[in-house]
Amino acid sequence: MAFKISDECVSCGACAEACPVEAIAEGDGKYEIDPDKCIGCGSCADVCPVGAPEEE
Repeated sequence: MAFKISDECVSCGACAEACPVEAIAEGDGKYEIDPDKCIGCGSCADVCPVGAPEEE
């Protein structure tokens, strides 16, 4: 199941660095996950300091 990033995102970039398929990019005010690339591994959620990545 793909992940999405909530409005809790503080734009630290930890999630983008952790993503093994490069599905995360800086968006308008927060990072965004491309659902077509996301493999649902949860690496982003594991490293996020504020818990912004959530399963859709």
